[in-house]
Amino acid sequence: MTHRQVLEALSGLLLAMFVAMLSSTVVSNALPSIVADLEGSQTGYTWVVVATLLTMTATTPIWGKLADLFSQKVLVQTALVIFSAGSLVAGFAPSMEVLIGARAFQGLGVGGLTALVQVVIAGMVSPRERGRYAGYIGSVFAVSTVSGPLIGGVLVDTLGWRWCFFVGLPIAVLAFVVLQKTLRLPVIRRETHIDYLGATLIMAGVSLLLVWVSLAGNQFAWTSATSYGLIVGGLAVIAVAIWVEIAVAREPIIPMRLFRDRTTSLATAASVLIGVAMFGSTVYLSQYFQLARGMSPTHAGLMSIAMVGGLLVSSIVSGRIISDTGRWKKFLVSGMVFVVAGLALLSTIDETTNLAVVGLFMCVLGVGLGATMQNLVLAVQNNTAHADMGAASSLVAFFRSIGGSAGVSALGAVLAHQVAANVSTGLRDLGVAGGEATSHSVPDLDTLPGPVRAVFESAYGDASAHLFLVAVPFAVVALACVLFIKEVPLRETVMRDDELAPEVKAELTITKEFQDR
Repeated sequence: MTHRQVLEALSGLLLAMFVAMLSSTVVSNALPSIVADLEGSQTGYTWVVVATLLTMTATTPIWGKLADLFSQKVLVQTALVIFSAGSLVAGFAPSMEVLIGARAFQGLGVGGLTALVQVVIAGMVSPRERGRYAGYIGSVFAVSTVSGPLIGGVLVDTLGWRWCFFVGLPIAVLAFVVLQKTLRLPVIRRETHIDYLGATLIMAGVSLLLVWVSLAGNQFAWTSATSYGLIVGGLAVIAVAIWVEIAVAREPIIPMRLFRDRTTSLATAASVLIGVAMFGSTVYLSQYFQLARGMSPTHAGLMSIAMVGGLLVSSIVSGRIISDTGRWKKFLVSGMVFVVAGLALLSTIDETTNLAVVGLFMCVLGVGLGATMQNLVLAVQNNTAHADMGAASSLVAFFRSIGGSAGVSALGAVLAHQVAANVSTGLRDLGVAGGEATSHSVPDLDTLPGPVRAVFESAYGDASAHLFLVAVPFAVVALACVLFIKEVPLRETVMRDDELAPEVKAELTITKEFQDR
């Protein structure tokens, strides 16, 4: 494909990715209003986010494998339709239960869009050139992350939170139409065997573990029989799923041979840990600005510009340099150093920290994330056979989503527990009756008396800093994984050398010798 053809097709893919990212970011600033309007709790606040992450995580490898078997264009458009249907139901949700269910259905589509965009791009351009286009992906990620909270804040302050779910529908329709006109990929017809059993077992096992992480500490104790049952059940189902993938499935959803590659194994482990650090910490930044600093949703959205500005610049710059040089490891290592530093700095904030200082800390974290997220996928794709590109690409996104889901759930439980304890103590010191019950609800600060409001702001400020501190060790281990990844120069063909026909190899060799001369 020419550069122009790639850009035309990429426009539809980037619109699809934008709407998928927007579905999470546009809701972030609306969550306090949603939970207050639907009379939810801190657990409900967490589950509005976790429901989407859970279904997205569980289905990502399935979408990726389907991309190796069927028309990728049809799959992307199907994911857009599923996403749109979930958005409609979420926008009209009358209760927290319906909203969480709609968000779970929405996550099915988001999982497809997250996995398939990377797969389709991998089929259009070589790893060497992919760094150039990875900058565009990073830009879309940055724009959606910045505009999402801003759009969400404005919608909440003007039209109401329900429009946060409707706003993505026109973009989804536009993406569908653009893809229909511009995306033309060859469909390789071959005999297919869909691994229904493996897919079901993977979804069930991952879901059991994520439900445990989400509810433990609130609905039941971490050391309770229910907790142990979910852990044992989840691990047992995953063990059976692995056996099915190795010994039974003819077309496994997650080919275990992929883990024989050192880069894939280490990048997968790093993705889990980055997911914990990234999703688990940043999801609650909006809550920090609104509940610890008393900001409006719009103002809280403006604060995200600091982090996303760093992400935007680092993703574009690193992508360009990687395409020019073919070298990528130094950006992964330096990016993870910035992530560790950013999380450590953010662990020092409270409700009184100067906002310029908070913004600087967020910028440091953004620079690190911009240099690592897309480049981890690129490193894996560079070592993967084209026939396994869908499964391998979705593998990284799958494990990053697992880390994100676990991070949001576990850190949400930590936040809820610490806020409840601090609020109960603060209200007891003020002599306020019923503080124990009040401490578990998400407050509307504008309705609280001054002293009570100060108690909640202090509680959320301290708890938010604690979350970043908890995320630091995960980022450190991710840095260690990246250090041990062996750098392989990016290949300049879509397929690996061992997949190319002899005559194609000869032509490429002649071309390279001519270019060298």
